[in-house]
Amino acid sequence: MATPRLQRTRRELAAFLRACREAITPEQVGLADSGRRRTPGLRREEVATLAGVGVTWYTWLEQGREIGVSAPVLERIARVLKLDGAQRRHLFLLAQNRPPVEPGKTWCSVPPLVRRLMDDWPDHPAYVLNLRWDVLAWNAAAQTLFDFEQRPAGQRNLLWLLFTAEDLRGVFVNWAEQAPRMLASFRRDFVRATTDPSITDLVRQLERTSPEFRQWWPCQDVQAPCMGSRELLCDGQVRRYQHTTLIVDEDRHLRLVVYARDEQ
Repeated sequence: MATPRLQRTRRELAAFLRACREAITPEQVGLADSGRRRTPGLRREEVATLAGVGVTWYTWLEQGREIGVSAPVLERIARVLKLDGAQRRHLFLLAQNRPPVEPGKTWCSVPPLVRRLMDDWPDHPAYVLNLRWDVLAWNAAAQTLFDFEQRPAGQRNLLWLLFTAEDLRGVFVNWAEQAPRMLASFRRDFVRATTDPSITDLVRQLERTSPEFRQWWPCQDVQAPCMGSRELLCDGQVRRYQHTTLIVDEDRHLRLVVYARDEQ
């Protein structure tokens, strides 16, 4: 017997699918308008046909019945209903109680508001990374620490700089302790971006270039996104910072890394 929570989730799934179906016109999916319809949007049988599933099965899904549904089928339904990133994620959470597996594309654009926000933090180094750890944007305080602006555009990648740039290595006071932790955090993103050849190329280049990377990469260590305390060398002085990672855009895997001086 379904629990009250599961029953509520199925009702939400049924209502969500129905609302999305009714919001799509036949013309939007390449169907001819057959005239007046009793209900707005697509018919259930039209969604089922376009998604490649049985009409009865889709009807049961939209009615919130207890049936199994695979990720590929959900993807097809999401495409038919023209769901955006947030709607697609919501569909998967309702149907499978987990988010969809993302394609892992490494996005390279940062919303202007995020740039303005970073600029409003003159005392807090901050930068934005994508799934590949390319440094997409940074503020003046981060420039003072890491000198991103002077790096060649093709090498403006935090992992690459961490293992190949001697000056940046010197910024991290406990580099031999911090670098393996950051690499273990990167591994989570590497797995999520397996469809992006550029991230695989980055790993191969680092294996050829950095002895430390070549030694640590096979260890299979995995960590959550980096946060905590970090000692950095700034203007000839060792300063302790607390740092954390904030999600800027979950669908595009953009995250904002922010440092704050540890006053203790």
